[in-house]
Amino acid sequence: MQPNGDMLRLARQRKGFQQTDAAKRLDIDQSLLSRMENGVSEIREEILARAEAVYEVRRSFFFQTDPIYGAPVSVHPMWRKKADVSSRDIDAVVAELNMRVMHLRRFLEAADVAKVNDLPRLDIEDYGDPERIAGLVRSHWKLPPGPVRDLTVLVERAGVLVVHSAMAGAAISGVTFSAPGMPPLVVLNSDQPADRMRFTLAHELGHLVMHRFPSPDMENEAHAFASALLMPAADIQPLLQSRKVDLPLLASLKPEWKASMQSIIMRAKSLNLLTRNQEEYLWKQMSARKWRMREPAELDFAHEKPSVIANLVNIFRDHLGYSPEEISQLLHIPELEFRKLYPIEEPERTRPKFTVIG
Repeated sequence: MQPNGDMLRLARQRKGFQQTDAAKRLDIDQSLLSRMENGVSEIREEILARAEAVYEVRRSFFFQTDPIYGAPVSVHPMWRKKADVSSRDIDAVVAELNMRVMHLRRFLEAADVAKVNDLPRLDIEDYGDPERIAGLVRSHWKLPPGPVRDLTVLVERAGVLVVHSAMAGAAISGVTFSAPGMPPLVVLNSDQPADRMRFTLAHELGHLVMHRFPSPDMENEAHAFASALLMPAADIQPLLQSRKVDLPLLASLKPEWKASMQSIIMRAKSLNLLTRNQEEYLWKQMSARKWRMREPAELDFAHEKPSVIANLVNIFRDHLGYSPEEISQLLHIPELEFRKLYPIEEPERTRPKFTVIG
C-alpha cells in the first residue's frame, strides 16, 4: 500500500506550514512536494520518515484513505474577523476539521450516540423569519420560558457534536462541519469568553437549522436566530421595558441570561426598545470602559462543557479497555497530541447515552 498524498497535504496544513516552508523542513524541492501531495510522484521512505517527525503524526497517518473535505459552504462569511484570517489559517482549521471527522469515524465504529431530541430543519426560504424559526426550535425542544440553562447540552442531545479548540490561533469564533454520513460537528474557539461562546454556538446552530445553501444574508440571519433563541422577545422585552436600559441593567441581566452586555444591547435594538441616540450612548460608554473588547471579569460565568466526544473516549478507555497509547494509535497521532485534543475526563451521567457496538 502506497502513502496517500492527500494525507501528506493534510498533515502539512494542520501544522500551518506553507508548501515552501514544509519543503525546506523536509529537505526536498517544493516541486517534488507538490507532486507527492497531488499523487503524481511516489513518497519515498526517507521522506516519509522525515514527514512523520516534521508534521508530528504517526507513520500510519499517511496510509489512511478517508475522504478529505473542503471548507464548509459558508466559510467566507463564517470567519468572524475576516481581515485577521489568512488563507493559511483557513487551511489549518479545515485540516483540523477533517482530522477530527476522521477520529470521530473511528470512535463511532465502536459506539453509537443515542439522540434525545431531533435537530429540526426549518429552511429560511420556507419559514422566512429567523425570529420565528428560533421560537419553533424552542417549542420543538420543549424549552421553558426564559434563559437557556445549558445550550451545549441541548445541541448535543440533538445529535450535534461540539468541541472546543484553539483554532490554530486563528481569529475564528466557530465553524460548522457536516461530512456525509457523520453527525454535524461544531468547533468553537476555546479562547472566547463563555458568553461569546454560547452566542457562537447558537449562531452555528442557526446555520444547521436554517441554511442548506449559502446566501448573502445568512450571517445576519444566523445572528438574528441566535439572539432570539437565547433571548426570546416575550421573555426579555418586559425586563428591558421595566427600567432605563443602562450599563447597570445590562450588567444585572448578563449572568441571568448568560449573554454578553453587547448582545443584550443588540437585542434591545432589534426589539425597537432603544432610540438611535440611546444606542450610540451605550456603545460610547462601553468603548470608554474598554468593555467592547473585554467585559468586566466579575460578570464572567463558567464555560459550558461538551461531553459527547469526551464520553466516547472514555468508552474506549473504560469499557473497551484501550490505553491512551492504543487510542492514539487508532487515531494515527502521537499520544501527546491525543491528550491535547481529547483530555480524559470522567463521563457525566446526565449527558447523552451511548451504546457500545459489539
